[in-house]
Amino acid sequence: QIATEAKDLAARARARKLKPEEFQGGTFSISNLGMFGIKAFSSIINEPQGAILSVGAGEQRPVVKNGQLAVATVMTVTLTCDHRVVDGAVGARWLAAFKALIEEPLGLIL
Repeated sequence: QIATEAKDLAARARARKLKPEEFQGGTFSISNLGMFGIKAFSSIINEPQGAILSVGAGEQRPVVKNGQLAVATVMTVTLTCDHRVVDGAVGARWLAAFKALIEEPLGLIL
């Protein structure tokens, strides 16, 4: 049901058919330019929201694992916080928790 509603909202947003009450009043946004191949970017917060997460493209990059050079899929995300709402240290802890869950997604269900 959530997926169906999300697809409907996205289609109506692209067609500029959303009513203001359907996109106002949120507290957190996610902006994804990764689907366009953008590696990293910073988003501007839409008031009255407190934060926005910018999601870049996941791509194969060289990394060091256990002292050895390897290839891994890496994604860059940037969190922008309105410091009147979210303290930067709280945002940093949120990003650390997000990173841990993205790196080990089984943690979402265990």
